[in-house]
Amino acid sequence: MLKKLFKTIISSKAANASDMASVEPNIISRDNHCISRKQISKSALTVMYDLRKAGYEAYLVGGGVRDLLLGLAPKDFDVATNATPEQVLQHFRRARIVGRRFKIAHVRFGREIIEVTTFRAGHEQLENKKGSNSNKSETNDQGMLLRDNVYGNLRDDALRRDFTINALYYSIDGFTVFDYVNGLDDLQNRLIRIIGDANQRYAEDPVRMLRAIRFKAKFDFELEQQTAAPMRSLGHLLNQVAPPRLFDETVKIFLNGHGRQAFELLVEYQLFDTLFPVTAPYLQSEGQQNSENTGEHYYQLICNALNNTDQRVQDHKPVTPAFLFAALLWPAVCEDAAIQLGSGSPKLRALQIAGHNAVDGQIGTIAIPKRFSIAMREIWTLQQRLETAHGKRAIAVLQHPRFRAAYDFLLLREQTGESLDNRGEFWTQLQIEHPVERQHTPRPEGGNRRRRRPRNKDKPAAE
Repeated sequence: MLKKLFKTIISSKAANASDMASVEPNIISRDNHCISRKQISKSALTVMYDLRKAGYEAYLVGGGVRDLLLGLAPKDFDVATNATPEQVLQHFRRARIVGRRFKIAHVRFGREIIEVTTFRAGHEQLENKKGSNSNKSETNDQGMLLRDNVYGNLRDDALRRDFTINALYYSIDGFTVFDYVNGLDDLQNRLIRIIGDANQRYAEDPVRMLRAIRFKAKFDFELEQQTAAPMRSLGHLLNQVAPPRLFDETVKIFLNGHGRQAFELLVEYQLFDTLFPVTAPYLQSEGQQNSENTGEHYYQLICNALNNTDQRVQDHKPVTPAFLFAALLWPAVCEDAAIQLGSGSPKLRALQIAGHNAVDGQIGTIAIPKRFSIAMREIWTLQQRLETAHGKRAIAVLQHPRFRAAYDFLLLREQTGESLDNRGEFWTQLQIEHPVERQHTPRPEGGNRRRRRPRNKDKPAAE
């Protein structure tokens, strides 16, 4: 299929970034690629045309170009330009600068945001000493970029991208595609290749390893040998990444419809151990308190949860990180609860303590927002009630706002082979016999008007 997309590609393989620096770009004319402006967001086109009108360069770049060439519908569109973030801010009324490590401009069009990045340049030649450009480029002792606001030209920017398939630029001047790093070849050959030395590029930003896993799972591409080789030994670098950023990245990995494949790849490349330190030990069979549950059982439970999530994504049904993270941390909760039971705690209290310990041990690596961690704890503690409640108490459980998620989790446990006295069927029948209508609390008269707080008499009214 891809061969039909590119009729003429003049390729020149390059082993590393220094070799590619002297390569002129392959320029693919409109007749020889499949991208049409009709497929591009009107907002992205507006940004590009307005920047060009103001005298700047502007290109569609990254995943938007990659997906269009693959015949897919991009989720978002990014623009690269030689205008600085401050200059972009001057030309768009609804724009703002975000980020410190990488300053970029967000241009808002209603609910759509177009990310505008300034061409980046290499930073190897810059010294991080007093009196130098340390305010623009800064790394830590392990080589991770702490700040990288060194600007360059189009070629520089291409060499600073992560993977060749993401370093393709679409121009509205002549509707051509610019390729400095043989990205079209790799796209055609279904290959994920990092730009430059893999060890250095992963050290600069360890999240690139997670992105490689996500692309491999999503597109079913192969990892180029030198791109894959260092990953097993560099997983520890993920500990340097901010926990909130790792939460965003894991959500992208697991909730894109290919989570099962991504999970297996994370385990294969030994990245899961760093991402989920509280769960990883229990995916092995040794040293577990509950002999009924083996590492293979927990592994399969996570796979089943991801299979269910993937199917919901493909069916365009809603998914929540809370349920998925509840499954990912369940091995640690289950094993810790067994320890608490052995110490004399009641089962409900044991689950509460174990749930608290699991979340507390995980958030240092992946910062799970409280709105999800609270839901996870409720799913876990409700398992005890779902296993034991009968009669009126069971009917009361149906009213719990987390009942449906906890019920699905119970079915997941049974699906994985856990013996629960056929409680899934019990709750299925009970819902048929006692249907519950969950209604929103009605608004008071007056519609959407909010109550005004009384003004502090000691504070003067705004003029």
